[in-house]
Amino acid sequence: MGSNGIKHVRIDERLIHGQVATMWTNTIKTNRIMIVDDAVVKSDMEKVALKTAVPSGVKLSILTVKGAANNINNGKYEGQQVFLIVKSPHALRGLVDAGVELPQINVGNMSTKAGSRQIKKSVSVTEENLEDFDYLLKKGIKITAQMVPSEDAVEFASLLKNKK
Repeated sequence: MGSNGIKHVRIDERLIHGQVATMWTNTIKTNRIMIVDDAVVKSDMEKVALKTAVPSGVKLSILTVKGAANNINNGKYEGQQVFLIVKSPHALRGLVDAGVELPQINVGNMSTKAGSRQIKKSVSVTEENLEDFDYLLKKGIKITAQMVPSEDAVEFASLLKNKK
């Protein structure tokens, strides 16, 4: 675990939502949730919804990939317990490309889309997702799939192999 403050990284299309956010927040004892998503930054409606959904006592940052990478690399969150949430692996690939060290990645929820295939309950991936995951795995980042903290984490690479 680097000292950049990132404690837990999660891919969840719903970002912060109810029970899941609360369970993860309590489990990892986070004090900041960071949403990294270029589109959400531009959407006032989504930002308001996220602010409403943040568990009390937890700070919220909503940043572009570039903004997040700059802040993290400049040590802005050192000593914090940051829970980083993105909608897809693409944002994480952008962070890694920008030199951000990720402790590991937990895949929670990726909904079915055109051209995607389901590899686990609540996780469907497209070709682009697969390329991004492949890239992250090749960088040596451990990726697991886990919906809630009480569920066993499954090695993501093994899910991908089973579905080829």
